Amino acid sequence: SSRGRRRKKGDDLMYRHSVPFQVAMDGSEDEIEIEVLRKCNDCQGTGSMDPSGVRACPNCEGRGRIERLERLGPFTQRSVSDCPSCNGSGKLISDPCKSCNGRGRSNQTKRVKFTIPPGVSSGVRLRMREYGGAPASDDGIPGDLYIEIEIQRHPWFERDSADLLMGLPVGFSDLALGTKIEIPHIDGENLVVKIDAGSQPGDTIEIRGRGLPLQGSKRRGSVMIVLKLDMPRKLSRNEKKRISSLSDILGSDHDGIEERIRDEATKRRN
Repeated sequence: SSRGRRRKKGDDLMYRHSVPFQVAMDGSEDEIEIEVLRKCNDCQGTGSMDPSGVRACPNCEGRGRIERLERLGPFTQRSVSDCPSCNGSGKLISDPCKSCNGRGRSNQTKRVKFTIPPGVSSGVRLRMREYGGAPASDDGIPGDLYIEIEIQRHPWFERDSADLLMGLPVGFSDLALGTKIEIPHIDGENLVVKIDAGSQPGDTIEIRGRGLPLQGSKRRGSVMIVLKLDMPRKLSRNEKKRISSLSDILGSDHDGIEERIRDEATKRRN
């Protein structure tokens, strides 16, 4: 039957691989070293020191599987299981290989090269077919290797899919009068942030096409910049006097506070 002849598969493996945030922009060619169960080199996978010391298991006739027919009332049920005499290998070994204890497989160190695509996210698993553990039987296929990618944190960017989010602390005069600020960016070209005169803390500036690549596309996301008011933590006596002299411009009119609170709520809700 097709079920009885199904090829056995070796164990799947999973490795976690941490990469710098820059890889999310550029992608990379990378490699890791893994410990994997592979065909034993000393016995070429036979499990025997002497190739002539291997014979077919008489219990399962070398198939490695035992089929049983069981009656359940008026029904007949067929079950298939590993042969207990040979542990599913289909062979008996008189002189087991010392390197692999007759299993035909041994742990070996292997270097695996792989490609990480631009725009990759943490948690993505790259599947390397047949790079996993060797099968127990000769006619089986190796398992698969899964490499789970972890993207390290950036010093100031947070990520929302292909968009990059950041806060930009600026002074009161930058918001009131407007300015341009250049900051280094992960695509190799400085970001130029234009702040309009009369901007407010919490305003968001979107710079399109400078975010991360969208996987499977030539397009890129946006950089979203939230303006923050950078207040000095300590002021000298002279600085306090200078600010106090401008309190009619910089301060708030307490008499009209309710109206301004309502205006702020209306803007926020719209």
